Amino acid sequence: MINTMSMRKDKDFISKLFHITLPITFQNLMLALVATADALMLGQIHQNSMSAVSIATQVQFVQNMIIFSIISVESILGAQYWGKGDKESVNKIFCIGLKWSAAVSLFFFLACEFAPHFLMLIFTDSEELIPYGIEYLKIAGWSYLLTGISQSYLCIMKITDHPERTALISSCTVVINIILNAVFIFGLFGLPKMDVKGAALATVLSRIIEFTWCIIISYKKNYVHPKIKFLFSFDKLLSLDFVKTLYPLVGASLFWGVGFTSYTAFMGHLGTDAAAANSIAAVIRDLLCCVCNGLCNAAGILVGNELGKGDLQKGKLYGDRMLVLASVSGLIVVITCFIITPFSIHLGKLSETADRYLIQMMIVMSIYMFGRYFNTIVINGVFAAGGDTLFDMYSLAVTMWGIAVPLAALGTFVFHWPIYLVYACTCLDEVGKIPWVIFHFKKYKWVKDLTR
Repeated sequence: MINTMSMRKDKDFISKLFHITLPITFQNLMLALVATADALMLGQIHQNSMSAVSIATQVQFVQNMIIFSIISVESILGAQYWGKGDKESVNKIFCIGLKWSAAVSLFFFLACEFAPHFLMLIFTDSEELIPYGIEYLKIAGWSYLLTGISQSYLCIMKITDHPERTALISSCTVVINIILNAVFIFGLFGLPKMDVKGAALATVLSRIIEFTWCIIISYKKNYVHPKIKFLFSFDKLLSLDFVKTLYPLVGASLFWGVGFTSYTAFMGHLGTDAAAANSIAAVIRDLLCCVCNGLCNAAGILVGNELGKGDLQKGKLYGDRMLVLASVSGLIVVITCFIITPFSIHLGKLSETADRYLIQMMIVMSIYMFGRYFNTIVINGVFAAGGDTLFDMYSLAVTMWGIAVPLAALGTFVFHWPIYLVYACTCLDEVGKIPWVIFHFKKYKWVKDLTR
């Protein structure tokens, strides 16, 4: 049994936990507020504008899944080498991650510029929503060029003891994004109203600011900036370690990302009311996941640092503690979700039918959120810290692609189930794999030192 009393008495652990979790939680909250602002502002103009942008941003969601895999490897390997005190290897890992991120960002930029109609057709067949989505992607695609590179910089700041700086950069960028959203969407200060184009332009300008800020600050004392010799060289051993850790993460991220976006596609094919309700539910879900993402990052860094030092027992102890925190925080978010459900319909001007769908989705999501918290912290935090990345891919293949996606697809296109039942099918994967995650955790295969 995990000794929770010793956790409360371990001031070093608690201090590190809050030092990492709080700024990253705040950073994720600020990022989620951009989607909230988009939904609120566009929802004041037209329900279809809000729905179309929510669907169009699924393209970046898929990109972010791949980028997340790359920066996760940066975090996994970087945290262990940083714990070991090998700063040169940290810089090499940073440069490897930058090259991968830049390649992925370029691919998604080209897709948005030259095939936006095709991208929208993946998620919806509504002729009312597709034109809005194309307008958004043609402009927002330019921001996708910079996103991956900026995220690599922010990741390396987190693992090199500057999590508060990443929170500051992201927070300021978000505030700028929200202000520019209002200016361009509503046409403030004499500018023309730009609707979805305004939301896209605000995103591009804020990403340019974030990208520039990251590069400038990386040259300050005690920060890490990419060394040119490492950018244009090839370290065979580290590159092999990077790819070995990356491929199961990419597989898992694509499994999860494509599966998750297919849920949005199902809602898009169930009509504009279902799409609008799902847009609001997604915003609330992302806001509620902020603490979860902060704890996940803390788990990866805390456990990874100890494993990289070679202190496997302490790494195991920290993992046990994060399991407890995953359970407690999951229960808290379930209660929170139930409490805010009646107020969710006030986040946008929805039709009565869309309001009814949203309440139903929120009730289902309340149960789903426990699984989301528990699995994210344990799988993407604790397991990943020790390089145990294959489990995520296996579990997603079974629970998401073997159960949730097929059932939701059948409910949408074959049996024409009620909206709430299709939505419930999309939530089965996170809840269904909890026992499997606990069983795998107790094997302690994730307790590994990955450094050379």
